[in-house]
Amino acid sequence: MNHTPRTRTVVSCALLVTVLGAGVTACGSDGNPLSAQPYDAADLISFNGPADAGKRADPDKPLEVTVDDEGRITDVTAQDATGRYVTGELTADGSRWHSTSPLAANAHYTVTVSTEDDDGEPGRKVYSFDTSKPSGKKRLNVTFGPDAGQYGVGQPITAQLDQEVKDKAQRAIVERALKVQSTPAVPGSWYWVSAKELHYRPKEYWPTHATVQVHSNLDGVRISDRLWGGRSKPLKITTGERIEAVTDASAHQLTFFENGKVINQVPVTTGKAGYETRNGVKVVLEKQYFVRMRGVTVGIAEGSSDSYDLPVYYATRVTWSGEYVHAAPWSVGSQGYANVSHGCTGMSTGNAEWFFDHIHEGDIVRVVNSNGDPMEPFGNGFGDWNVDWKKWLTGSALTNTAPDGPTPQDALRLRPTAV
Repeated sequence: MNHTPRTRTVVSCALLVTVLGAGVTACGSDGNPLSAQPYDAADLISFNGPADAGKRADPDKPLEVTVDDEGRITDVTAQDATGRYVTGELTADGSRWHSTSPLAANAHYTVTVSTEDDDGEPGRKVYSFDTSKPSGKKRLNVTFGPDAGQYGVGQPITAQLDQEVKDKAQRAIVERALKVQSTPAVPGSWYWVSAKELHYRPKEYWPTHATVQVHSNLDGVRISDRLWGGRSKPLKITTGERIEAVTDASAHQLTFFENGKVINQVPVTTGKAGYETRNGVKVVLEKQYFVRMRGVTVGIAEGSSDSYDLPVYYATRVTWSGEYVHAAPWSVGSQGYANVSHGCTGMSTGNAEWFFDHIHEGDIVRVVNSNGDPMEPFGNGFGDWNVDWKKWLTGSALTNTAPDGPTPQDALRLRPTAV
């Protein structure tokens, strides 16, 4: 069968996408459908990409591929130079394919169209073009956290946006472009803490000795009429052993677990009446060898019976409002017997030094059987693990309506240096 090229009208530019349709089928001379070499299908296909090699496509316009009545489209793949695919839909009869997500601006794309004629012979056509720059548009930049390095298995991933994104559809575009990959792989999801901040965590804690890589595909992607995605720096972290420190406030004892095995148990004191330590899971934020803790910073009048101004050593911070696990040599007589602190977990200097040396940023610190309030999910550190998985999924713009949670700046800065 001869395929004589015929003129096709080329329409305006468009979007890029990937749609996997049925596999190409044809019969070669040996009867093997895969042995036939695809012919140039340009005479069958109409494509609304840019006709001139030097012309750039408008990423706001959808891409469309159609085929005449002598054949059908079997497969269309479209991706940019960075490997990003764009989704699309192919009609059941194979006559038309169109994109369903936008192209990135200022990007180079390759579109491969596979066809099949009435005799079952395979055809193929490859198109390449560039998209225009988003001139006069704002860029949405993303900063991932924490810094690269090794962390405990409780460490969430954060994505800080430099502009607010409130519209649910726009949030879905942003979230879809923020990629988190772990080895070994585990299920996880983003949660919109606020219009400018997202947290990502797995269903359970991260596996031990995992590698977590985070990157954004937002660069050049249209989010709204005036907002386009900007570039972001990728992030790579690893995890160590599974470390969990569990404080039983009623038993006045801290138990230190490594990979589920008890490594140490030490007597402690926690918050007294009116200053009860928060219940729930916290994540180690930082470690400080020395901290000066003063009652006036939490509203305790100087000279009152509750006033204090103390040098504190081996301080492991678990909330931004000032809850620590630290050395408290002044309360050794109460440790293991009574709760006398202003909200922190206190222990002897020797035990605090041991704890300080064995705990890491991102490790889990959990308090049980306290009369205190539950740990805040957001805004006062990482209370993310206190949100059950079903509710966590409702914080994703891809699975449900994303609730507007408090921002870290909105959190009450209570007890910044409690002892």
